[in-house]
Amino acid sequence: MTAVLLGLLAAAFYGAADFCGGVAARRSPVFAVTILSQLAGLLVLFVILGVTHWHLTVHDLVLGALSGICAGSGLALFYHALAIGRMGVISPITAVLAAAVPVAASLIRGEHLHATQGAGIVIALAAVVMISASFEESSAGTREIATEGVREALIAGIVIGGFILFLSGTSRGSGLAVLLPARVVSVLVLLVTAAAMRGRLKTPAPALPLIALCGVLDMSANAFFVLSARAGYVSIAAVLTGLYPASTVILAWLLLRERLQRVQRWGVALALAGVALIAS
Repeated sequence: MTAVLLGLLAAAFYGAADFCGGVAARRSPVFAVTILSQLAGLLVLFVILGVTHWHLTVHDLVLGALSGICAGSGLALFYHALAIGRMGVISPITAVLAAAVPVAASLIRGEHLHATQGAGIVIALAAVVMISASFEESSAGTREIATEGVREALIAGIVIGGFILFLSGTSRGSGLAVLLPARVVSVLVLLVTAAAMRGRLKTPAPALPLIALCGVLDMSANAFFVLSARAGYVSIAAVLTGLYPASTVILAWLLLRERLQRVQRWGVALALAGVALIAS
């Protein structure tokens, strides 16, 4: 039950971070929001490490660095996919694959789930697709699903799934310190990508508090995921964390008055059913 609660907290905080980042990106360049929020999260991590016990091995450092490479490159690919494709197509693909990769790897490595937990995982993955869905109408007034950015979304989902997988393979003794090499490498990857793509990093001062909040929420979510993965099965932690789009759409509904589509409402209900089965 502890692992389930921690996984749900990770999803809630990731979703809230995405909401804050999305709002901030309306006023500032995307790369500026991403990099500055990641730096803000790094400051939070320093505070956490100052009051906790941890010991990093070479193995932890390597896995942390690999997870950072996946996080930075995965985010860059994801944002590129969003820039050339449709969010209603790109987001579900990336979210589901990011959860499915560690689930598949964990099952191959020998995690044994109860039948109800397995059913809950399948239902939760379906819920992620439904919650993330946002079909747009063409100029002719018909609903359509475009394929632009799908290849990039597929790769981004797999790479972000690698971020989760590498983090979950670190030792318990490393505590949350494993997030340090992950975050440092991730920021470096994003800086190199921004330079290569000539992305703007200048952002207006009024947007900085929201960007900082995004970083705090994101780092908190990372911490909750690591703790969830160590408290139970990695597959369960990954799937529950993958429900983060629910938090994003609910916050957009409550704070921005964005209308929830029927498929999204059913997705939230399905997510609750999946969580209940996973926790059983």
